[in-house]
Amino acid sequence: MLAMRSALLGLMSLFVAGAMLCGGCAINKATATVDPSAHLASIKRVHVVQVEGDGSNVNQMIADRLNQMGFVATTSKDKVKDVDAVVTYWDKWQWDMTMYLLDLTIVVRDPATDFPLATGNSMPSWLTRKSAPEMVDEVFGNIFKGVKP
Repeated sequence: MLAMRSALLGLMSLFVAGAMLCGGCAINKATATVDPSAHLASIKRVHVVQVEGDGSNVNQMIADRLNQMGFVATTSKDKVKDVDAVVTYWDKWQWDMTMYLLDLTIVVRDPATDFPLATGNSMPSWLTRKSAPEMVDEVFGNIFKGVKP
């Protein structure tokens, strides 16, 4: 009877440990929504608006990635009107032995109306932590899936 109880406790311990490893904290969230009226393929010139107090240069990472993708991207703290799209973003950083980007949301907007043409988000779990450039790449990969600049 004692051996059976020990075996049962061992199985239950394995089940709980497995559930914790495969549970909600292991879920990566990567989404993108594109407005049906948006013509992302017509976008050539993009301006990234730097968030006030951004000491991590996320704006530059975003602009660099857009340039690599074939867009002409600039960045500053001000919005500009002589572009095809304005990009805004929201970044949330977390401390866990080192600072890392926990959550990134990027919005591609119409420069005349500020209307959101597309929104993308990357929020990897702590188990599969990604670098900030990888998260920028993931967001734009989802927003511009199948679109050639």
